Amino acid sequence: METGPSTATSLTLPHDLSPWGMFMAADIVVKAVMIGLAFASFVTWTIWLAKSLEILGGKLRARRAAQAIGNAATLNQAGRALGHNGGPGALLVRAAEEETALSAGSLDHVSGDGLKERVTSRLSRIEAAAARRMSRGTGVLATIGSTAPFVGLFGTVWGIMNAFIGISQAQTTNLAVVAPGIAEALLATAMGLVAAIPAVVIYNVFARSIAGYRQILADASAGVERLVSRDLDFRTVAPAKQMAAE
Repeated sequence: METGPSTATSLTLPHDLSPWGMFMAADIVVKAVMIGLAFASFVTWTIWLAKSLEILGGKLRARRAAQAIGNAATLNQAGRALGHNGGPGALLVRAAEEETALSAGSLDHVSGDGLKERVTSRLSRIEAAAARRMSRGTGVLATIGSTAPFVGLFGTVWGIMNAFIGISQAQTTNLAVVAPGIAEALLATAMGLVAAIPAVVIYNVFARSIAGYRQILADASAGVERLVSRDLDFRTVAPAKQMAAE
């Protein structure tokens, strides 16, 4: 008579269903899945903070460089305005100056079309390199966003499998026995979604921001090409004016 109530009470004792309690009571495989998803979420927010500051600073430097190039009348004037700035805008101007200096000896004998093509080629490579540097790290977000739900689902399947094994061993379908194991398993799916959803959203935001950054660099590159073309035109106009004055 005394054993019956105590057994029933043990089957209906409340289980610690707080997130920490479920984590501590989970199987070792489910624990490993949860720890991995928590680390993935930490990586996501770390990349968000670091990359947000990097993109913001890169856009500000690129806008200042594009404005300085647009306000300049010659390539040398743009180079003086940017000085020793290490941003991509200054690299575009310096690359154009270097190519112009290397081709200076041939400009008196050939047209400037070859110089324009070489400058365009160098500027496009600088743009691509700057875009690659700015995109560095965003691939991790895409990986987390696409795989985290499935990793969480794996933890859920493993946990539910263990819960059913426990049910068969206990030979009871009492909800107090079934619910904790299933809740622990579903926690893995919830953590997978918590890791995946921000990663996908942040990746899309960064993709748009990097596209805007590349557009600013493209505007700066187009400005440099206009300065090179203008310098070539005035290179041929200036001697004609001198001859007319004589």
